[in-house]
Amino acid sequence: MSDVLTMELPPEADSAKRRQIIEGARTVFLAHGFDAASMGEIARKAGVSKGTLYVYFKNKEELFEAIAEQQCHFQAERVFALDPADHDVAAALGKLGSAFAHYLCYRSTSPIRTVIAIADRMPEVGRQFYESGPAVGIAKLSAYLRSQVEAGVLAIDVADCDIVAGQFLESCLAATFKPVLFNFAPPPPQERIDRVVGIAVRAFMKAYGKN
Repeated sequence: MSDVLTMELPPEADSAKRRQIIEGARTVFLAHGFDAASMGEIARKAGVSKGTLYVYFKNKEELFEAIAEQQCHFQAERVFALDPADHDVAAALGKLGSAFAHYLCYRSTSPIRTVIAIADRMPEVGRQFYESGPAVGIAKLSAYLRSQVEAGVLAIDVADCDIVAGQFLESCLAATFKPVLFNFAPPPPQERIDRVVGIAVRAFMKAYGKN
């Protein structure tokens, strides 16, 4: 196995094989949960040997972190693509809030439950997930809010933009994602998400809008 661990792969092969392994691992984690998943089962599902699997990931913790990072990166790039030149804050927040709540309700529930379940004994997994996910989203929204403060559109103390960003995102999730997370309710229809987010946007603009 030592020879396998030191083998060199071309960048394009490395990328394709890594994606193949991550997708296989994602399927196994979703089907069995983190604790019940084994590297052997992940290798079988990904269609690779265990030796090849260990070339890329030394254990399933690393694999799970890679899956979480990939998902968080997708979320940050797609959902939090905010344009500082867009001064229609209500529309921008409505689009963001609806996309964010929908993404969590329909694509992120199981990974987040898994992170919560293992964070006590593997705090580095929880920390990495938060740093590459929620923290990035809050930072991107906070930067957008600061740009609108500087443009004279919003009245927020610049030092509080991180707090305000986090509060807005939570207000979009309290009646949409949180019931789903705890298996209290199924994912809500888009109409429900839009209604909840609309209320959050109106409250936000009433508190911070200047016009």
